[in-house]
Amino acid sequence: MILRLLFSIWPPYFGAGIRIKRISKDFREVDVEMKLRFWNKNYVGTHFGGSLYAMVDPFYMLMIMNNLGREYIVWDKAASIKFVKPGKSTVHAHFRLTENQIHELKEKLQNQEKIEPVYTIDVVDDAGTVIAHVEKTIYIRKKKP
Repeated sequence: MILRLLFSIWPPYFGAGIRIKRISKDFREVDVEMKLRFWNKNYVGTHFGGSLYAMVDPFYMLMIMNNLGREYIVWDKAASIKFVKPGKSTVHAHFRLTENQIHELKEKLQNQEKIEPVYTIDVVDDAGTVIAHVEKTIYIRKKKP
């Protein structure tokens, strides 16, 4: 997929060593990984926190945009990250958006001018241990005619 290639050469991702492993054709699943390299380590030799956040930053917004369509405005509104454990190896983030979730968003927007759903994503290491917990608030509203 061309989008996967573009993310691979996008400077913030390329520089941090973030790789998009998979984007499903329907844009409802995205898998991202980042290996620990000398250029993305912090002072104490673990994953730099900014890179951990960068690897999860745009995906829920992009997934929702692609699944709702052009008649909606979708923006990242807020985010928080809680570092749980030092990342000392390759880390992964797996994003999933179900058909039911998309349907619920459209349904809520029939009765509300805007919505701000919150999505959570865990960054995990190869063993599945949570390294960081991220919450993303997405702003969504229907475009005005």
